[in-house]
Amino acid sequence: MLNTKQNSGSKRLKFSLLVLLSFVITISFGLLSNPFQSKSYAATNPDSNFSPATLKFLKDNTGLDGEQWNNIMKLVNKPEQDDLNWTNYYGYCEKLPDKRGFTIGIFGATTGGANDTGPDGPDLFKEYDKVKGATNPSVSGALKRLGINGSMSGSILVIKDSDSVFIKKINALQNDPAWREAMWKTFYNVYIKYSVQQANQRGFKTALTIGSFVDAALNHGATGDSNSLQGLLKKSGTSTNEKTFMTSFYAKRTLIVDTNDYNQAPNGKNRVKQWSTLLSQGETDLKGADAAIVKVTNWEMQ
Repeated sequence: MLNTKQNSGSKRLKFSLLVLLSFVITISFGLLSNPFQSKSYAATNPDSNFSPATLKFLKDNTGLDGEQWNNIMKLVNKPEQDDLNWTNYYGYCEKLPDKRGFTIGIFGATTGGANDTGPDGPDLFKEYDKVKGATNPSVSGALKRLGINGSMSGSILVIKDSDSVFIKKINALQNDPAWREAMWKTFYNVYIKYSVQQANQRGFKTALTIGSFVDAALNHGATGDSNSLQGLLKKSGTSTNEKTFMTSFYAKRTLIVDTNDYNQAPNGKNRVKQWSTLLSQGETDLKGADAAIVKVTNWEMQ
């Protein structure tokens, strides 16, 4: 009987040690896994979609942070590329079928043509030359750096490489830090700066309003005719109440957004509806709005 009790006690002791060992291993694994959890969070942190310099530039010049600009770009990229992963398009390039040349990058800069005599693509290449350190930045300087065969003809950038060769050269710039910086500087100079100015002079500072203006500017042009952002603002009234003004702005934009090849119907109306729905939901700061943005962009491109 003594031996039996000793064996039972020994088994209980071994079992207790195994339980304790399992607990220690579980705790240790949990502690070791924290770095991986932090890494995963960093990978999904909106700030990681921008360089530190670009983040500071945008914050200083627009008052908006990385999360807000990341959400604006999701809303812009849905109707442009049918994709919320906007960071995949720094090296995007496609030949347009409507005599506007090539469209490039995250805001669709164009090289120009018969139907686009004021393209923004040349500005992008000149800015790239500047970022790379040129003392007298020029389009030709950028083309030489990039090995692109092309030249300016008036305001139009004429590409002499074959379509496929030029597209591949732009695709190769996807992860080029200088190209990304030039992209954001040009985006700001051509579209964002005017949009922020127009919002501020009306006393509007929310991310939703600034994003709405930027989306209209790059879709219809910042200034110019009655369908540009400038023209739409003039037609939207003079209310100093942001919600009242923006409701009118969305209504005016909806009337023209599917005309003049701005968008293929009904994509344009759905494009505007993204912004107006967020306004009605009170998501004006575009902070903590991931679920709301996924919902309003859940429409089918035609």
